[in-house]
Amino acid sequence: MHEKLRGTGTAIVTPFHREGNIDFKSFEGLIEYQISNKIDYLVFMGTTGEAVTLNKDERCAVINLAVEIVDNRVPVVVGIGGNNTQEIENTIRETSFDGIDAVLSVSPYYNKPQQKGIFYHYKAIASLCPVPVIIYNVPGRTGSNIASETTLRIAHELSNVIGIKEASHDLAQCARIIKERPEGFLVISGNDDIALPFMALGGDGVISVIANAFPREFSQMVRYCLGDEFEKARDIHNQLLDIIEAIYADGSPSGVKAVLAMKGLCQNALRLPLVKINKALSNQISTLLAEMKPGKYSSRI
Repeated sequence: MHEKLRGTGTAIVTPFHREGNIDFKSFEGLIEYQISNKIDYLVFMGTTGEAVTLNKDERCAVINLAVEIVDNRVPVVVGIGGNNTQEIENTIRETSFDGIDAVLSVSPYYNKPQQKGIFYHYKAIASLCPVPVIIYNVPGRTGSNIASETTLRIAHELSNVIGIKEASHDLAQCARIIKERPEGFLVISGNDDIALPFMALGGDGVISVIANAFPREFSQMVRYCLGDEFEKARDIHNQLLDIIEAIYADGSPSGVKAVLAMKGLCQNALRLPLVKINKALSNQISTLLAEMKPGKYSSRI
């Protein structure tokens, strides 16, 4: 599993029709777009997939269709997390894991738990989950940070936790985890904008938002990093950086959904409380896309 989940995983969006219901046809098209453009694995029902706005039946329908479409061509990771440990345990018990390779579980939000509470939260999940668990640290969304000491304790003591998606934007914290992790423990970036320096520290890959729109380019950048070809990686990173920054400027996944709509991959539709990006930013993104002419990466990919 360590090798299967090295590289780039796309945190895939959930397309909606303008009326608000799930656009399953576009969803299938997005999955095929990712696989045909050489993404390494796919992550469903995360933040980017607007999982918190889907009801239980909708989440099951999305996961079941995803597993069916992927058909074992790439690994599948599914988000199962939250701030109620008992409810997560119940969800795990009720979930069929056929076709699911791993679970991505976000650190408890809103409660602001102590580090000890975070450890025991993941211990409860890992002991019950029938597939490997990747913990997800994203302080900007949860309101609390998983300290490097806690991550390392989890890594060394909980055998079913195989890695962390680290989205703290703290490269010193990332470096400490990478330096002191046990063999085989994955350290995956959750930030597109610092993916390259993160990989230079020895990271194993990225769970990416921008890869929804640029799967071939972004995954190739990560492959170059894994192969210590950082000059080639830097070229792609620099060409993508402006649009990476733009898609987060007015909320995510609002930004990347705007890009996907401009590329004709799905409608620019979200569920409240999320709304579309502002017009000025939309115009800026449109200009950036127009500047990214076909063949721009042909010298590198």
